[in-house]
Amino acid sequence: MNAVLQPKEAFGTTVPSGVDLVEYYYERGFSDGLPVVPPTRDKIDDIVARLGGEPAFVEARIAPRWGELTREVLAINMVMAGCKPEYTPVVLAAVKALTDRDFNLNGVQATTHVAAPLLIVNGPIAREIGMNGGVNAFGSGNRANATIGRAVRLIMLNVGGGWPGDLDKSTLGHPGKYTYCVCENEAQSPLAPYHVEHGYKAEDSTVFVMAAEAPHSVTNHISNDPEGILDTMCSAMSTIASNSAVLGGHIAVVLGLEHSLTIAKHGWSRADIRNYLFHNHGNRFIDLAYGHRYGKVYNRNLPKYYKREDNTRIPIVHSPDNIHLFVMGGEAGRFSVLIPGWGHMSTPVHRPLDAKASGGNGGDCVGGACAL
Repeated sequence: MNAVLQPKEAFGTTVPSGVDLVEYYYERGFSDGLPVVPPTRDKIDDIVARLGGEPAFVEARIAPRWGELTREVLAINMVMAGCKPEYTPVVLAAVKALTDRDFNLNGVQATTHVAAPLLIVNGPIAREIGMNGGVNAFGSGNRANATIGRAVRLIMLNVGGGWPGDLDKSTLGHPGKYTYCVCENEAQSPLAPYHVEHGYKAEDSTVFVMAAEAPHSVTNHISNDPEGILDTMCSAMSTIASNSAVLGGHIAVVLGLEHSLTIAKHGWSRADIRNYLFHNHGNRFIDLAYGHRYGKVYNRNLPKYYKREDNTRIPIVHSPDNIHLFVMGGEAGRFSVLIPGWGHMSTPVHRPLDAKASGGNGGDCVGGACAL
């Protein structure tokens, strides 16, 4: 039987024989709260090989602890999460996106807000590894969706140190902090895929990452035109409760399949949809100021060119480009989803999958131990 490696420092190099592995990993705090798959050497080596070998090569440093994510450590967390080796390029691209300076992973990990990284995959890779962007896309039942998002979370915990109550200060969190990974329903969508809208070829594969709240259901069973459906989305967007209301930033709008088909029948493009949403949502400044019941409040986070007058309309995002539009879901049900972001403190990152992992100077783990 293959040796089972420990995914954290010290305590030796392998787990003693006869130990209940699931309980062993729980006791040492390697888990996100769910059982983990024991990371055996053959499973780790398979993923490391797909990354280009050199197990000690550092792919990234993960905030806020700034731990080094070597290829071997990345592989260990993928195995523990239940990933298949074929998921490797998606996890790697997601990690590279998360550690882009614009994303501000340090802030996302440590904020008191509920934000969690949302991963949305486009392109052929989603079909090849069997991701779900259709029925119950944000729900349970798909291994690729569940384990790719979970691998990213385990890396944020085990390498980044984002443990609740320690460096993770989220007041409430949300279930996406277990796993928050989907793909667009490109096969049935009447619109060009998100990555094509942003300049990639259809045959390219990409990962989009955004610091996000949980999905907010947007229901409209009545409207048979774009305006009616999108007015409902505008209603969901126009709230003083989200970070975006006072901090701007980005949001994701996920049109359900029925809603997107109705809108597309009228010849509306992605740009039409985003611009309609931008120009027809918003809150009155007086509402954001709580009627001045608590004194005059000058919101320094709002752009200087917005008037601070009672009836001035204040959008929650400051450009149509900050509305990220996707199509997902099953064939039945006139539902869509709004996903507010964290605010201007984090910028979504959209990047292609690495065709080949970058090289570097590496070596074997010291003494055979695999340390996070």
